Amino acid sequence: MRHNSIHWFRKGLRLHDNPALLAAMKDCAELHPIFILDPWFPKNMQVSVNRWRFLIDALKDLDENLKKINSRLFVVRGKPAEVFPLLFKKWKVTRLTFEVDIEPYSRQRDAEVEKLAAEHDVQVIQKVSNTLYDIDRIIAENNGKPPLTYVRFQTVLAPLGPPKRPIKAPTLENMKDCHTPWKSSYDEKYGVPTLEELGQDPMKLGPHLYPGGESEALSRLDLHMKRTSWVCNFKKPETEPNSLTPSTTVLSPYVKFGCLSARTFWWKIADIYQGKKHSDPPVSLHGQLLWREFYYTTGAGIPNFNKMEGNPVCVQVDWDNNKEHLEAWSEGRTGYPFIDAIMTQLRTEGWIHHLARHAVACFLTRGDLWISWEEGQKVFEELLLDADWSLNAGNWLWLSASAFFHQFFRVYSPVAFGKKTDKNGDYIKKYLPILKKFPAEYIYEPWKSPRSLQERAGCIIGKDYPKPIVEHNVVSKQNIQRMKAAYARRSGSTEGVDKDSGQNNKKGGKRKVAAGTSVAELFKKK
Repeated sequence: MRHNSIHWFRKGLRLHDNPALLAAMKDCAELHPIFILDPWFPKNMQVSVNRWRFLIDALKDLDENLKKINSRLFVVRGKPAEVFPLLFKKWKVTRLTFEVDIEPYSRQRDAEVEKLAAEHDVQVIQKVSNTLYDIDRIIAENNGKPPLTYVRFQTVLAPLGPPKRPIKAPTLENMKDCHTPWKSSYDEKYGVPTLEELGQDPMKLGPHLYPGGESEALSRLDLHMKRTSWVCNFKKPETEPNSLTPSTTVLSPYVKFGCLSARTFWWKIADIYQGKKHSDPPVSLHGQLLWREFYYTTGAGIPNFNKMEGNPVCVQVDWDNNKEHLEAWSEGRTGYPFIDAIMTQLRTEGWIHHLARHAVACFLTRGDLWISWEEGQKVFEELLLDADWSLNAGNWLWLSASAFFHQFFRVYSPVAFGKKTDKNGDYIKKYLPILKKFPAEYIYEPWKSPRSLQERAGCIIGKDYPKPIVEHNVVSKQNIQRMKAAYARRSGSTEGVDKDSGQNNKKGGKRKVAAGTSVAELFKKK
């Protein structure tokens, strides 16, 4: 029997390493590659115009790459549960393929679609390719629970061996007996949307530094992989959060949208490592991909992972609800230039360095403003090009010392941390030009400069640029005590957490993460 297949693109917006797409092409008479655009999302979800542009770029590139193998992309408008029954009938579909997605929302959506497919006698094939491993298998190997430390995670992975090698992109040969029907009228009906259709204002776009799409992803990957010495010596904590050009790969948005396969990335690195001395996880490039895998695993296995309440691994903290402080942080108006420069870069460019994320997340939560990590999570969800549900929640849990990392007494200084790698404040001057005439001595603490200097610099603190929103040295000490109290309240209920999880919850404020302290030390610069 020859099938009429739909391949449903979601995150995996690529042809390379796409086993579900190849499965759709096997014994196939008609192939319809689709992307479903649910109109609910642009109307109701807080997503920046920069990220919508990245998606549009990726869809255009995907369509172009499909054309090269005599196919096309159908962008279907509507809710999956509503459009699939119509498409099954209209295109006489017998097979539906898609990539496995383990997020709670996605699992619920996919279960609904599977049920609809069964009602229409449509075979469903799902393939693992968004992650390095089958996440459900990792959890099964750890007695049905997600490992809660990176070291325990590595222990669980060890017997599984390296990830599967990626498979090649389909070619004209794969499509030789297969046909994608396309009419000229489809250009309007199934074409890639514009920003205007999505209700977005193109005037609000930031610089186009990271164009979306598989072609761009693969060319950027090749560019970085040519730097073999850099790849081998890469250590994430030694990269600079405030360099004027990124000190890391910035491939994260491409991996998030699936323009770049994580397995392809892994094996490109592995080939370079072959026979050479290189850094190791958690700080190496392989280590970064394993961090992604770690958060995907915990996100899949922990209930209410993106919330404080009902989340069994999360410390329950009495966070403040200060909207003015939250807005000031989000908009880069805290009066701390290092923090404000980072948030300005995020808002305009859609990407900030991992350690810069550490600094602003700590500042918002346990460090200075004592605002819930859930609020910070929402802002990152809106503004980051690489916003990924599991990673976003996991990193905010970590940085707020709510889960995974428990050395809450270690706090980033909004002044000293940035000075380590940018003494002159060039990064601050780039993103906060109002401060560009301040000398290095005062660029991180302009409120300490004499009035005469402020006048010469053309920036009066408290008028042209805000005074500090809080006094760091005072509030950080108070907040450490508040965290200590939250941990004390929790200590009774968390004694004896399953050892297989890798979590060690001893009583007292300065708790230890079993086998994970080295990871924490590496990621929490003094």
